[in-house]
Amino acid sequence: MARRVGMEVSIGISEAVSACDVDVISAYPITPQTHVVEHLSEIVAQGRLDAEYISIESEHSAMSACVGAAAAGARTFTATCSQGLALMHEILFIASALRLPIVMAVANRALSAPLNIWNDHSDAMSDRDCGWIQVFAENGQEAFDLTVMAFRIGEDPRVLLPVIVNFDGFILSHVVEPMELLSREEVAKYVPPYVPQIRLDPRAPVTMGPVGIPEIYTETRLAHDHVLRESKATVEEAFAKFAEMFGRQYRSVETYRAEDADVLLLTMGGISETAMSAMDRLREQGKSVGLVRLRLWRPFPFGELAAALEHCKVLAVVDRALSTGGPGGPVASEVKAALYHQANRPTVVEFIAGLGGRDVRVEDFFTIYEKAAKVLAGGTLPPFEIIGVRS
Repeated sequence: MARRVGMEVSIGISEAVSACDVDVISAYPITPQTHVVEHLSEIVAQGRLDAEYISIESEHSAMSACVGAAAAGARTFTATCSQGLALMHEILFIASALRLPIVMAVANRALSAPLNIWNDHSDAMSDRDCGWIQVFAENGQEAFDLTVMAFRIGEDPRVLLPVIVNFDGFILSHVVEPMELLSREEVAKYVPPYVPQIRLDPRAPVTMGPVGIPEIYTETRLAHDHVLRESKATVEEAFAKFAEMFGRQYRSVETYRAEDADVLLLTMGGISETAMSAMDRLREQGKSVGLVRLRLWRPFPFGELAAALEHCKVLAVVDRALSTGGPGGPVASEVKAALYHQANRPTVVEFIAGLGGRDVRVEDFFTIYEKAAKVLAGGTLPPFEIIGVRS
């Protein structure tokens, strides 16, 4: 039976992985992800989980080992962040193109330089096009639940793609929160056994990932894009089944006090709960404002986003990463592209906040709303703005 505990979020993710009865864990420690795989190594050493725990020399090797394990038919997990994710970059594309349903937890952290171990989304944004399904958690319970759901989604025969569960470094990873942990028996009813369609087996040799000559490469990339886009239906099915079995509902795009709002803010990840508090206080002041949260980053939820913004006049997108030398923030760029063909699309105002772990406070969301409200009133649309820059 499910049990309610106070637990560090990283440990909760480890418990979710254990409840999913994984076969192989291959990972390298890196702050602030380390507690996830450190606790998993303890679970394996204690005999609570019958799995192979592979200690390797780098994140590049960790993902390479995951590819081999998943290709052989093992339920496979890893975790990393920031520079470690960057070191994996080459192999991420191989894992997704080979249709290997590896699950990876990413404790989002700023990329160097300068060296920074604190939270933003620059690591996630650098790998937005690696062909993985990608979701964002806002709190510890969501991190646990989404980890469980990731195995069901990725291993579905219609999908067979790897999945990244993003959760904010330190802001979530090292915080103790109340969580309802599902038992292994409960999870087994939700996550069916992994049955690979093709696997490496010396008794029946196959070739995986051979050279893609120009005559076939375009078609393989198109097929990869198609299955990733089509996986959204399976994601929604997994969300619905989880709600049916355990009572917690997830959606690819979620809203808060947004139904009648002229101004909406859009966020991803842990700052969303701070934004909700700001929305409550602004509503108490009579402001017509609400919040939209992107849960599903890849595949991008075009239709769900358009529906959530149907009555919105001004949308303030709050990015946690800077597209250096580009138009501003990567999420704002994608949102504007997604809305381009909408006849009544809102005016998009771009903000960037919380780079390198800088606090994003309720008052910062007040400032964002005030600037968006000025645009609503006919003010000049500003270029992107980084909130909280020290003079």
